Amino acid sequence: NSSVDNDLIFRASSLLNIIKLITFTTSGGAYLNFIGNEFAHPKRIEFPMSSNDYSFCLANRQWELLDKGVHKHIFNFDKDIMSLDGKERLISGGSPIVHHCDDTSMIIYFTRGPFLFVFNFNPDASYQLYSVGVDEAGEYQLILNTDETKYGGRGELTSNQYMKRTSDNRVGGCRNSLELTLPSRSAQVFKLVRILRI
Repeated sequence: NSSVDNDLIFRASSLLNIIKLITFTTSGGAYLNFIGNEFAHPKRIEFPMSSNDYSFCLANRQWELLDKGVHKHIFNFDKDIMSLDGKERLISGGSPIVHHCDDTSMIIYFTRGPFLFVFNFNPDASYQLYSVGVDEAGEYQLILNTDETKYGGRGELTSNQYMKRTSDNRVGGCRNSLELTLPSRSAQVFKLVRILRI
């Protein structure tokens, strides 16, 4: 594969992961995933019928794709969001409250219960120290990061960026804020793990 092909695949898989995450986390408490979608199966499924001369050629899934490259990364991500929801009950924690949706920066963030979801849809711009408003003062732990290499990301965040503490700077009508590093075309999920009383 050429570097152009690799960049195109990286950009597409990054976008797919953040679209999956925003769809999952803004849902009304349920999420449907059709067989093959969890690893970005490249072909449609079509059962034998008169329009395809009762052929079985599209009535299967290429499960061997799970063992390599982009398909493995997308499957890892899908599996981890399902596991995280099973553990943390992400989509049953009330309705999402959107705090910020900016067309220029292409940043969206919202809360749902004790969770903060931050999305950078910008295909080119990464942000250092991006101010994200939160109502609750405390410590927020990064529990899911689409930019991790196991999901096909570039792994731009370091381990010291996985725990964040609020400052009392008001942002977007919220009493407190976090300063976050947001790689291009990525998403992060934080959990409020310690409330600070000021």
